Amino acid sequence: MTHDPEQLSLLNEQPVADNTPVVCLGMTFENEEARRQHFREELRKKLPELKQIEGFPIGDEEDIIALSDPPYYTACPNPWISDFVEKWENEKITIYNRDLNEEYHREPFAADVSEGRSDPIYMAHNYHTKVPPKAIVRYLLHYTNPGDIVLDGFGGTGMTGVASSLCGNKQILEEMGYLVKTNGDIFEDYIDDVGNRFTKKISKIGERKAILNDLSPVATHISNNYNNPIEFNENLLTAKQIIQSLRIELSWIYTTIDEDTDFNYENVTNLEELKLNLDTLDKNKIHEVNYFIKSDLMACPHCLNEMKLWDVTIDKGVTDGFECPNCHAELKKKNTEKIFIDEIDTFLNKTISVINKPIVRINYKVNGKQQLKKASKFDLLIEHLAKDELEKSNLFVPIVRMPEGDEARRNDKSGITHTHHFYTKRNMYLLSILWEKAKDNKVLKLTLTSILLKTASLLHNIGLKNGSINLAGALPNSLYIPGNVAERNIFILLENKLKDIEKAELYKRESPNVVSCSAMGANYFSKTLSESIDYIFIDPPFGSNLMYSELNFLWESWLKVFTNNNLEAIVNKTQKKSIEDYKVLMSAGFTECFRVLKPNRWMTVEFSNTKASIWNAIQQAIQESGFMIISVAALHKGQGTYNAQTNPTSVTQDLVITAYKPLETISSQFFVQNQTNQSYWSFVKQYLELLPSFVGNKSEVGLIVERTPRILYDRLVSYYVQNGFPVPISSAEFQIEIMRKFPMRDGMAFLESQVAEYDKKRTLVKEFSQMSLFVSDENSAIEWIRQQLMRKPQTRQDLHPQFMKEIQHIAKHEQLPELDDLLAQNFLRFEGDEAVPDQIGSYLRRNYHEFRGLENTDEKLKEKAMNRWYVPDPNKQADLEKLREKTLLREFENYVEELGTHKKKLRQFRTEAVRAGFKKAWSEKDYEKIVTVGDRLPETVIQEDDKLLMYFDNAQVRLGM
Repeated sequence: MTHDPEQLSLLNEQPVADNTPVVCLGMTFENEEARRQHFREELRKKLPELKQIEGFPIGDEEDIIALSDPPYYTACPNPWISDFVEKWENEKITIYNRDLNEEYHREPFAADVSEGRSDPIYMAHNYHTKVPPKAIVRYLLHYTNPGDIVLDGFGGTGMTGVASSLCGNKQILEEMGYLVKTNGDIFEDYIDDVGNRFTKKISKIGERKAILNDLSPVATHISNNYNNPIEFNENLLTAKQIIQSLRIELSWIYTTIDEDTDFNYENVTNLEELKLNLDTLDKNKIHEVNYFIKSDLMACPHCLNEMKLWDVTIDKGVTDGFECPNCHAELKKKNTEKIFIDEIDTFLNKTISVINKPIVRINYKVNGKQQLKKASKFDLLIEHLAKDELEKSNLFVPIVRMPEGDEARRNDKSGITHTHHFYTKRNMYLLSILWEKAKDNKVLKLTLTSILLKTASLLHNIGLKNGSINLAGALPNSLYIPGNVAERNIFILLENKLKDIEKAELYKRESPNVVSCSAMGANYFSKTLSESIDYIFIDPPFGSNLMYSELNFLWESWLKVFTNNNLEAIVNKTQKKSIEDYKVLMSAGFTECFRVLKPNRWMTVEFSNTKASIWNAIQQAIQESGFMIISVAALHKGQGTYNAQTNPTSVTQDLVITAYKPLETISSQFFVQNQTNQSYWSFVKQYLELLPSFVGNKSEVGLIVERTPRILYDRLVSYYVQNGFPVPISSAEFQIEIMRKFPMRDGMAFLESQVAEYDKKRTLVKEFSQMSLFVSDENSAIEWIRQQLMRKPQTRQDLHPQFMKEIQHIAKHEQLPELDDLLAQNFLRFEGDEAVPDQIGSYLRRNYHEFRGLENTDEKLKEKAMNRWYVPDPNKQADLEKLREKTLLREFENYVEELGTHKKKLRQFRTEAVRAGFKKAWSEKDYEKIVTVGDRLPETVIQEDDKLLMYFDNAQVRLGM
């Protein structure tokens, strides 16, 4: 094989070591290595105390210290955070010329944000979930000033820190569409509420300072590399040289030869003999392999004929059925019998049984063109020699039993039980060599971790797309090992990934951010950071979406430091964590956020989950911690995730919750004046002040739902309850009083200082939009969906984000069905089996020029209409109502059965089911059932629901009670 002259010349280039003195936290060191060693020793002394913090990571002390780069990053709770906060606060004065007592006021950032995920920074290293940093920049510019301290308590790979640094990058800001003046002022083209275009100052250029925390050691390891520019260029050059040197030294490991090559196999029993024989061959017959395709060996359940999955699915794909080549039986992959092979696992020192997965094809290049061939005797020889070299070496190999968990142990039945089983012997050998050389090179280690999980392991899926082989990569958020896998050339993967990392320009950071590995709910931050943070942006875990600690286990087995999942905020059967447990853990995290955030400041929470129960849990957790939820907006990440592209029940965009920490003076008034009417009106005034004064355009005024009396009262009640005080005013009294205390416009309350602006803009608008239906229970939710579908027949993905916004005020007792259930029980979906329904057809023809004149049977129209939900005609609606009533009555009978097992109140239920049950019981004169169930419902529910109260009161009368 030949090698690129540029690669060979790079080997002679020497990295320039930076030995200039460095200053860190007021101390001067000879160089960065001296700084690192000093703080590692200090960390070693602090570890006994730090280990007492709940959620401390699992691993030997020396491995934790080796992974750390203190004081900027520790693979455990970072004990220097308060030192950095003090330093940064001083820099606000000395560097940014700021007055620490400056007045701060921001309205909630209400605009929807859209940023693609193809940005080089985003692409530099994969992770399960990430928010594009440029999207976060927009929030930071709105809520913060240069030098402000930002916290991401669920920091993942540190995108909030990257965004904090980008706020000082003029080029990036201008690429995002901002105008940056010479004095540092940032302007944005802006269209006001009535359609006038002008330029508006929104912020000032300058880095923000970030504290990034996550429970996962591998997440914080990646975050540190994203946020620590120290010695980056030197490490980058050295990493390139290491990879290129090894690519020459170990070229044999990815070598194949032409099928007609005369090779003397009898003279090759070891690696040295292989190299000698290769040197005698015609170089034009030797090629570098791009990847190997390995495929499950399986047997037909009918005739026991052995076959390779690749051979029988190459023409149609794995998901389709295939025919047994021997008996011609129609088969599915799941119905075949996997063929296992026994092999000696020298690392476990025992014989194991694994699915036989031989090489079926080899991809390589000849004169720039890709070629594909079957494995030959030579290729099997190389595979064998690589296995021998690994087993006789003293290299580090991660040999750890996969943890308990539905995801982590999903491959046990295939014989894949330990971390080293997820890699071929060839790639494990090379990865172990590289890992040893990456010990003191953070760029090389970052590059390795970027490929360890998805592309260098057996998780790498391969298939066919448009007749060509598709290197699909691993299934997202899964440890699934497919039947056909790609064993990739590690050198090619690393060189491509180094290019990605280089494009990200991670070295362009003025100073490091601070990274810590700890649990957000462990009360660690509050001891040192009380009311010291200027802004919080977090993307926390959401329910059972992702099993982070399980998915990260492979990564962390290389780092030798593992997530302590005791405080991992997820819903997980193996960990015995329910939605209630999840809510408690999230409440602890948000309580920590509330403690460390300055009063009169903001927190932004990105939310992504399809379940209403998780949505309710996260909102309740935020409110219980003391925050006021002000608004919900959308964040579009550009290209969707795998699930969003293929799963009809997935979310295609995230929601962003804006929460506010009230002023300390107002909070004090609640405690001192809670028995007076002044306290709650102070709350309402502050809340109204935070809300935008006008939403709309030239043709229509929008309703600001948060300004309506019913929502204001809901927020008031929530805040009083969370602070432990009785609610001082009833809903009815509040509705009357608010109209006396505040100017009302279009059903919305304003401050005197706001109403003039609203009136001015209102006169320029043609009409007011219809009042949005307030969704408070299942019935109103159905009506809201009906309104949306009458206006626009749409898919579940289109409907879901707005639905999640609307249901945020559902009563705590209301067990609202998921959107999928509400749609299935009350509406119809076009699935392409017949002509397009008139409701959908007329909408499409009215709104899309290309469909005008097309009949409802036209295939183009049917394709566009596919999976759209619509309101059924009256006849079909009647049938649906009957089916729905049966479902509701079954639910009601479940409540009756449940209440017979205990004497507690019914905490959560579907109000519609209780209404249906009462109606049926009344018709059957079963008054005792109505009273029995009614007594076990929360009193407020009976009193506030006119239908339930009607049945309940009359049933009591009939029973003579």
